[in-house]
Amino acid sequence: MFWTQKQWWRSSANLIVKKEDHNSQSIVSAFPVGKENTDLSKYFIGKSYVASLTSNKELNLPIANVTFEPGCRNNWHKHTNGQILIAVVGEGLFQERGKDIRRIKEGDIIEIEPNVDHWHGATKDSWFAHLSIIPNQESNKNTWLEAVNDEAYEAANKK
Repeated sequence: MFWTQKQWWRSSANLIVKKEDHNSQSIVSAFPVGKENTDLSKYFIGKSYVASLTSNKELNLPIANVTFEPGCRNNWHKHTNGQILIAVVGEGLFQERGKDIRRIKEGDIIEIEPNVDHWHGATKDSWFAHLSIIPNQESNKNTWLEAVNDEAYEAANKK
């Protein structure tokens, strides 16, 4: 995989790594990229990758690292118990229905209220990864809605 203006690839540890010159490397995210998100690909424009970070189901609070290639975004959707996103690398976009687009970057935390229509993904020029935290997963139902059309996505990238 590559990112704009620099070479990027997956290391053997499955981390996103950038090569700034022939002698140095720096790790961009400490979290694994995971596998291509083929199970939910029909709800995404572009490719995304998911790595589950927690395994104790008794906690009922799964955390996953979700990575979006440039231009990738998910459909409008909502969660009955809400969702928390923590941006870990790159630049992304987030929008709740009826509200202004928000650019998100490393360290930003998005708290999404229950049953609020929203979408998120990478900007057109940047890879983007966030931690996805799903509170009360056993009763937190995700409803997928319509795709974010190209016109709206392009307008969001200009803001």
